Amino acid sequence: MDDPEGWFAGLDSGDAAAGAERIRAGEASTPAAWPRMAVESGFAADTDEYYESLHEATLAATRAAVAEREGADDRQLVHAVRAMDDCRRQANELAERLAEWAGSRDPDAGTGIAYARELASRDPEDPVGREVVGLAADAVALEDRADRLGAFLERAAPEVAPNLSAMAGPVLAARLVSLAGGLESLAKKPSGTVQVLGAEDALFAHLQGDAPSPKHGAIFAHEYVRNTRPSERGSAARALAGKLSIAARVDHYSGDRRPELAAQLEERIERIRARDSG
Repeated sequence: MDDPEGWFAGLDSGDAAAGAERIRAGEASTPAAWPRMAVESGFAADTDEYYESLHEATLAATRAAVAEREGADDRQLVHAVRAMDDCRRQANELAERLAEWAGSRDPDAGTGIAYARELASRDPEDPVGREVVGLAADAVALEDRADRLGAFLERAAPEVAPNLSAMAGPVLAARLVSLAGGLESLAKKPSGTVQVLGAEDALFAHLQGDAPSPKHGAIFAHEYVRNTRPSERGSAARALAGKLSIAARVDHYSGDRRPELAAQLEERIERIRARDSG
């Protein structure tokens, strides 16, 4: 709302919370001598007190905006997918360390999380064995936590971004939201940017002249890209990114379910694959 009297009108100078709400909700179409008006209205004794009150109210408004943003449903997807990736990465790193350690004691030791699960179920025979088995249990626990976070994303992403989740799958949808920094940010990105989200290192190398332009980023995980012959993957990635961009905008600005988007994408991919085999 346009407030010609200033954000401070009728407020106590010590009420930072009320001032913050005024600053967040109010606006003025033209500038004015706000410090002088604040003093004349009795809000502040002098301009120094006005600026001190403005500073406190502005900080309070910023804190409230940050808390609101972090509490938004799409931000929960961002945190969950990043936590899932962290758990998965740490589990794999521990499994690698475990394979080296176990291999020093058993020439038939295996590798990977599957071996960690096997080892975690064993009864240790000595103090070193207890540490090895304990490390295996830690790796398994992290992998299980990653799986639970993935299951959470399967449930939560369709509620936050129904069209994006229907087309990309819940986990990939959450990953795209995370890479973009939020659903609103993703909705504002052009399809060409969505196409290469997650391929920032390759894109930077291309801009430096050291590599070809990447054709896809995280969306390579989608079967429409991954299972299309390499000669047509670029076309498939562009088609997918275009529809995902539209889906993100619909999810952010209206939230209406649009099944026709998925049907249009499927038809487009079928034409691309038919062209490849023809």
